[in-house]
Amino acid sequence: MAESTSRNERHKRAMQRKKAHVDGRIAEATIDKGLLLVLTGNGKGKSSSAFGMLARSVGHGLRCGVVQFIKGKWECGEHALFEDHPLVEFHVMATGFTWDTQDRESDIKAAVETWQHANRLLSDKSVDLVILDELTYMLTYGYLDKTMVLEALANRPKNQHVVATGRNASRELIEMADTVSEIENTKHAFDAGVKVQKGIDY
Repeated sequence: MAESTSRNERHKRAMQRKKAHVDGRIAEATIDKGLLLVLTGNGKGKSSSAFGMLARSVGHGLRCGVVQFIKGKWECGEHALFEDHPLVEFHVMATGFTWDTQDRESDIKAAVETWQHANRLLSDKSVDLVILDELTYMLTYGYLDKTMVLEALANRPKNQHVVATGRNASRELIEMADTVSEIENTKHAFDAGVKVQKGIDY
C-alpha cells in the first residue's frame, strides 16, 4: 500500500511538471496563420491523414477544396463521401496512375488542366483549407512548373491552410512548409500478397 501511494505521488508530481511545461509552450504560441503541411514518405496514410483534416475542418464549418492528382480511376471512398458536401469543392485528375497511362504528354496536359482548379482555390480568401493530394509527384515528374506551384502556395491568402501529400516531397516544398510529417513503411499487407481493401486502401 505504501509503495502504491508513493508511486501515485511521484506520478502526480511528474504530471504537474509536464502540465506546467505544456501550458508554457501553449502560452508562447501566439502566431495565428494559415499553415502549409506536407505529408510525405513511403508509408501508408498520407492521404488518409489529409482527409482526416478535411473531416475535422468540415466539422468546424470551414469551407474546403480538394484537388487529387494521380489517382486510380476506381471510386475512392473519400470522393464518394465529400464530392456533394456543400462545404467541399472536389476535383480529381482521374487519369489513373502514371504506370497505367504510360503517356507523359497526356499526363502533363491533365496535370496542367487540373492545376487550374488548385490555383483558383489557392487564390480564394473564402476557402479555409485546400488539400493537394499527390501534389509531390507533379513536381518530381516535372508535370507542373515547380516555381509556379511554389509561388501560388507562397501567395495564397494568409489564413488559408494547405495540405500537400505524396512521396519524395521536393526540398523546396519541405523548406516552405510549416509542418512536415514523413510516414515510414514498417510493414504493409500488400507486400505479403494481400489485395487492396475497400475502406482501408481506397
